[in-house]
Amino acid sequence: MSRPFRKPYRGRVEEPYKVNERITAREVRVVGENVDVDVYPTNKALTMAKEQGLDLVEISPNADPPVCKIIDYSKFKYEQKKKQKEIKAKAQKTVIKEIRFGPNTDDHDFNFKLNHARKFLEEGAKVKAYVHFVGRSIVFKDRGEILLLKFAQALEELGKVELLPKLEGKRMSIILAPKSTSKKK
Repeated sequence: MSRPFRKPYRGRVEEPYKVNERITAREVRVVGENVDVDVYPTNKALTMAKEQGLDLVEISPNADPPVCKIIDYSKFKYEQKKKQKEIKAKAQKTVIKEIRFGPNTDDHDFNFKLNHARKFLEEGAKVKAYVHFVGRSIVFKDRGEILLLKFAQALEELGKVELLPKLEGKRMSIILAPKSTSKKK
């Protein structure tokens, strides 16, 4: 009889900021709303925070003296998470589209796949084209390389070669990235 799957114990999540009594510096620069920005002894800064019913959070530990902010810590953590999410959402995701050739690909098939690659590059995706050698066709490595270079040359105005033809096992591949063009209005 098998046991149910259990996640391994990872311990408590370490807090990224020192809060209230965990602040070890003797003096801190205090910032926040309804506060005179100045350097205070840590215990006085803690008293000021408690009087307002808020927390003292060390936001810049490497400064001299460390900078602490009087703020509601849970609200502060929520805002930090929100900022991280925004940054993640704005980060550009790279899409790689693959196009497969054989060493003996005809002109019609080549042109058909070339049109697809054009569309992918115009949409802003990277294109990885590869020639797959099956069985004894590995003898025609030069044909595969010529095919990929012809492919890259045909897409020269839309994309730039990021990785020249390289043989890895039974595949020879090339990577094309879209040229950064300014958006026309």
